[in-house]
Amino acid sequence: MSELPDRRVFLRRADWDELGAHFRWRVPERLNIAHLCCDSWAAVAPDRVAVIHRATTGDRQLWTYGQLKRASDALGCALAARGVGRGDRVAVLLPQHPAALITHFAAMKLGAVSLPLFTLFGGDALRYRLADSGARAIVTDAATLDRIMALAPDLPDLTMIIVIGPSVAPVLSFEALITGPADLTLVDTHADDPAVMIYTSGTTGDPKGVLHAHRFLLGHLPCMELSQDFFPQPGAIGWTPADWAWIGGLMDMALPCLYYGVPLVAQRLPKFDPDAAFRLMADERVTNAFIPPTALRLMRQANPPPSIALRAIGSGGEALGADLLDWGPARLGCPINEFYGQTEANLVVASVSGMMARVPGAMGLPVPGHQVSLRDATGEVGIGAVGEVCIRAPDPVMFLRYWNKPAATAQKLADGWLRTGDLATRDASGQITFHARDDDIITSAGYRIGPVEIEQALATHPDVVMAAVVGAPDPVRTEIVVAHVVLREGADWSGMETALQALVRARVSAHCVPRRVIRADSLPMTATGKIMRRALRSHP
Repeated sequence: MSELPDRRVFLRRADWDELGAHFRWRVPERLNIAHLCCDSWAAVAPDRVAVIHRATTGDRQLWTYGQLKRASDALGCALAARGVGRGDRVAVLLPQHPAALITHFAAMKLGAVSLPLFTLFGGDALRYRLADSGARAIVTDAATLDRIMALAPDLPDLTMIIVIGPSVAPVLSFEALITGPADLTLVDTHADDPAVMIYTSGTTGDPKGVLHAHRFLLGHLPCMELSQDFFPQPGAIGWTPADWAWIGGLMDMALPCLYYGVPLVAQRLPKFDPDAAFRLMADERVTNAFIPPTALRLMRQANPPPSIALRAIGSGGEALGADLLDWGPARLGCPINEFYGQTEANLVVASVSGMMARVPGAMGLPVPGHQVSLRDATGEVGIGAVGEVCIRAPDPVMFLRYWNKPAATAQKLADGWLRTGDLATRDASGQITFHARDDDIITSAGYRIGPVEIEQALATHPDVVMAAVVGAPDPVRTEIVVAHVVLREGADWSGMETALQALVRARVSAHCVPRRVIRADSLPMTATGKIMRRALRSHP
């Protein structure tokens, strides 16, 4: 059976500088992620395993590229028959499941934009994203259907709700749709046509829809290959515990695996369990994984089975530290390689064992193909000086724009550079070390959490007058979410912390729940009435 040509960016091993010197982007004018990650493989190797699905029941199911193509073609036909077309948004509210990939591909084949959403989002978080995006359709499951049905009257653009499992009209059956007519013609898309929109946490306002083009898949590949030991090697199998709703889970492992023809393990872990993660990786002979730092810290406390087959682990979102860098080779027999990026421009810096000196806490060197500079108001800063991490535009991995936010887009992309809002230093060898954030993002357990949505949820409680949310240092999670609240006069504090935590869990998400709720008589304010969160971070 014929195979596709070797898709690797780096066809041979070389040192970092040599790879960078010879690197050139090869982005064709026309491309489509669904074609690259599904249809092109189905055409030459339809029986090749694409996804290994481990259901919560314990069942194990193999999905081939041919099956993914047939199912996504059928779903695409059903979406098109109901008016979904080029540029429309199709929401994916699903855990790690083949249906999530099928939905992404179906939308992309129509020239539509897939919209991944986190299954733990509460009502307010879902309402905002679905309304702001103007999503025309959504695919979900029984666990989250009630949330969507409760919101549907407030979402006039949402005309198509599809559920996995039993359905009652007007809700449509996913299983019925993917077995229907599948005579779909893939829409001809430009590399710069919109493909995916991922909402990033709001820091000084509402969450922003980060709109990415089809080319951004190719922009991820250099770092993917280098951080995963010149991925893919023969026999490679990939997995990540990260939810595919986030750019880390979707683009640091899931879609690159399918692009390279590497089997992708999909399993929903309701709560991360290090022993279960080790068992899964051993059972499926996982060779390459993307695992966030908090999960690695929890795994370090468990005992990996001797049958573990890992070759490399990629990790990002926060510094690992020397202890984890040593633990990987010593206990897992593989390096843990760090990388840096954000939703708007991912995987642009990496620290890779065997290719550079590993400096604990350092993010590493700019990945070949990405021009990264530390800058202040006057230009690039010198060695040892603090500057904002900036990425030269254009770049294939870089976002197109923020959805419906032209002013925010212009602020993010200024003078030919994407401004990350992160501050860092650079040493004489060029390695970049994170210094601080110039905004109020909280990094907790690998999630980048914005305070605004949490504050808005807290303020809906009838006894809360004001609320401010900040991060506090934590040895396991990097930071925990801490809420400072001012109550109305005469309000009873008894049971308030539990009630406010439950409110955030229901309205925003479980991963945003404050671990501490502190009662305050007042909050520090600027002269213009803005809350000074920085002053709250020093609260004991």
